[in-house]
Amino acid sequence: MKRKHIVLTMAILALISLIAFSPILSNGFTHFDDPMYITDNQSVKTGFNTESLIWAFTTMDASNWHPLTWLSHMLDWKIFGANAAGHHFVSLIFHICAAFFLFLLFNKTTGRFWPSVFVAAIFALHPLRVESVAWAAERKDVLSMFFGLAALYAYAFYVEKPVVSRYLICLFLFMLGLMTKPMLVTLPFVMLLLDYWPLGRFQKEPLPAVPVAPPKTAPAMAAKRKSKKTQIKEPAAKITAKPEKTRLPFPTRILTEKIPFILLALVSSGLTIWAQQQGSAIQSLQKLPFADRLSNAVVSYVAYLLKMFWPINLSVFYPYQNALPAWQVAGAALILLAISAWAIYTIKKTPFIFIGWFWYLGTMVPVIGLIQVGSQSMADRYMYLPSPGIIIMLVWSLLYFIQSQKIRKTILLPAGMAILLVLSVLTWRQSGYWKNDIELFTHALNITENNFLAHNVLGTVLCEAGKRKEAIEHFQAAVRIVPQDAKNYYNLGLAYDQEGNKEIAMDYYQISLKMNPHDAKTHSNLGVVLDAFGKSKEAMEHYQTALELDPKNWNAHYNMGNIYKEKGNMDKAFEHFREVTKLKPDYADAQNNVGLILELYYKNNREAITHYRQAVAAKPDDAGFHFNLGMALMNEGNLPEAALHFQRAIDLKPDYEAARKSLKTAQEMARRRQR
Repeated sequence: MKRKHIVLTMAILALISLIAFSPILSNGFTHFDDPMYITDNQSVKTGFNTESLIWAFTTMDASNWHPLTWLSHMLDWKIFGANAAGHHFVSLIFHICAAFFLFLLFNKTTGRFWPSVFVAAIFALHPLRVESVAWAAERKDVLSMFFGLAALYAYAFYVEKPVVSRYLICLFLFMLGLMTKPMLVTLPFVMLLLDYWPLGRFQKEPLPAVPVAPPKTAPAMAAKRKSKKTQIKEPAAKITAKPEKTRLPFPTRILTEKIPFILLALVSSGLTIWAQQQGSAIQSLQKLPFADRLSNAVVSYVAYLLKMFWPINLSVFYPYQNALPAWQVAGAALILLAISAWAIYTIKKTPFIFIGWFWYLGTMVPVIGLIQVGSQSMADRYMYLPSPGIIIMLVWSLLYFIQSQKIRKTILLPAGMAILLVLSVLTWRQSGYWKNDIELFTHALNITENNFLAHNVLGTVLCEAGKRKEAIEHFQAAVRIVPQDAKNYYNLGLAYDQEGNKEIAMDYYQISLKMNPHDAKTHSNLGVVLDAFGKSKEAMEHYQTALELDPKNWNAHYNMGNIYKEKGNMDKAFEHFREVTKLKPDYADAQNNVGLILELYYKNNREAITHYRQAVAAKPDDAGFHFNLGMALMNEGNLPEAALHFQRAIDLKPDYEAARKSLKTAQEMARRRQR
């Protein structure tokens, strides 16, 4: 196929993908991981500087080591700020580019243009892609797939001409992929599968791109000899291995060249497991026995397949079901064994079935739940890397079993177009559910049972919107579903705390701490409640515990600063308030308190003005902040600007007498200067 046809096809695929995913451009951020990755992450929002770059490459935040993902979020924030549309658009572009690489990979290695187009199009437009593309925090998904498929495409060039430069490019792209999401650790396994088909590196003769199905009977063979019009001569794989002269047998060299990839994968796996253990993300065997994990893994393998062929009722979160029925587990196991046996038995005739099936099984291993991270039973995003395997099986099997060109043109092609249209519509609809938290998690509640996470997120959103009674109902539902989860009681305590019912809030915080005594946020919030009841000594103990557990807990620092301030210990108060301004620069109250101590206690007006300005910038509608800035400016002799801030304070609070008096003073001082 000519290059112009390839470019035109990619342009059409990009356009259709943009239309199918267009609803995400009007979607906002969610309360599910987006705050941790973007909206509340000060390191990301700070932008590119020496400190943030070091942080990106050394931090284990979010229980992962993925520095390129952090850098990507930093760049997005620098360009788009809090405009979620920009973040979503960049994710969509990476997804489209990943589909391009998938198309180019199979077009190059098989020489089959239209099958490669359909593989890439189904991958790009399938509704299971929505979670990875529409969820800003899942940038790691689209980035890793982009680099992973780019690495496989580079690998195809290396196989075509095995020179060191091409090998290093492939290895480098793989390394970049691991630095975005460690799920790519299975890529060396995918390379070995591709070595068998379509690259044909294990065979003396290259395998055909689509082997011709053999006739079953002698009459059928005779009929085929008579009619050449219906017989299709399929090309061999476009790329064939050209081994260099080497002392190693050829299959051995194929395995040996994967060693650097495997070593990188092992390092990435080790870092990931360590990071997840540090973040307490891995579920213990006591909490989730291995038998339950294995049962869920077997059933999930089949459930993912069903979602590939019937992508309806997709949810942002699928709750874990510990006691799966024995018949369901046994049935799923039989299905997996039957397909695996069939793929192995027919490997020579239909290698694409073997390759596609084991691509799916193998790449799913890191996220199938044997090492359980999180509390979900499965997740749509986990199909991002494994799904091409199933698509390859489907597309190439149809070509194998339907050899007639007439049937392909009159039935297969229209049917394929119709399938792509249906997938695009379903993707467009699924993308709309990600508009906001209410839409997304209400949809999750409607299509799943016992979805405690959906209740928790909805409760959080409603609580922030001031609808605390509705929020409490959702939090109580979460407690009923998972009564052993400390976070559910923390959320209830927080809702009652914000409602003003401190006694009930304190009870729930204490229940939460009994279940999980190592949660910094709960210690900090319990300290606030105790402080409200005048128990400042006990409050300080909880604040200190919170900071021991999490030195970056700005809330505990701020509350400790307030207690020290009340006690008159300005040095200690300043130390904690100053730390808050480093951890959360947009926290206006902390900036204001630092300014007050600098101005009144340390007599440092100039530095105080800097913090007052940041307080005003973060909270421009606070009359007190404008007044404080005006006083510091007047003391420094900047009378015109001081007058402006006094006037702004009066506009915001007309009965602000101190601001009126200070405005008159500033105006009189200015008139005296003019004389």
